[in-house]
Amino acid sequence: MGGGESVALLGANGSGKSTLVKAVLGLVPPAGGSIEVLGTPTTRRHRVPWQRIGYVPQRIGAGSGVPATALEVVRSGLLGPRRPWADRGRTAKRKAMAALDAVGLAHRAGDHVQVFSGGQAQRVLIARALVRSPELLILDEPLAGIDRASRESLAMILQGLRAQGLTLVTVLHEMGELADVVQRAILLQDGQLVADGPAAEVARLRDGRVGVSVSGGGYWDHGDHHPDAGGPPAHHAPVLDHRLPEARPSTGRSTRP
Repeated sequence: MGGGESVALLGANGSGKSTLVKAVLGLVPPAGGSIEVLGTPTTRRHRVPWQRIGYVPQRIGAGSGVPATALEVVRSGLLGPRRPWADRGRTAKRKAMAALDAVGLAHRAGDHVQVFSGGQAQRVLIARALVRSPELLILDEPLAGIDRASRESLAMILQGLRAQGLTLVTVLHEMGELADVVQRAILLQDGQLVADGPAAEVARLRDGRVGVSVSGGGYWDHGDHHPDAGGPPAHHAPVLDHRLPEARPSTGRSTRP
């Protein structure tokens, strides 16, 4: 995918969406193909510039575990294997406050995330991903479990990030409030790629308004079952080359923004 693109991964539960994302993040070893992240193959895991990638997990866990304020959660996004103290100091606080401001929560920096609504907790997780100023932002089911007002607020935030040139990959069941944010969509079903093309056309396939047949073999060994995060690094990945007739021809592009 190209820099500044906004791409959605669509599909029902068990279709392989989150597994594909984990493969991109180097957490799951796919069965074949290859992945490049920001120009570096994930086979060279230690050379991938992970600090330039922001990841927003599903909302569960935002307020679990040890009680923490929104500011503390966002500052934790600066940590890394070689940066154990990166969340300390005035510079870290300034970056965290800027990230909270970007999602409209700077005034709640000192509040514990346990008291936040689902939508507010989701925005805290986005701020945690933004605090490292990423070039690529990956979001896993950001609309799940939040009310309509929160979904609309989230759409405005993501639209603004896209306008700033940030590359977005969003895992979704359906487009919903993000229909105007996403320009390209990839539809997965039972671990197979069904379609890849303009978001509106793929959404119609997703809704069953256009006939579609699935061809080619699945690219996961065991459907959507995968090792826990922290398993062996990815050494292969699927080649996504099935496209709608009006979509751009396949060029073997990687996940390089």
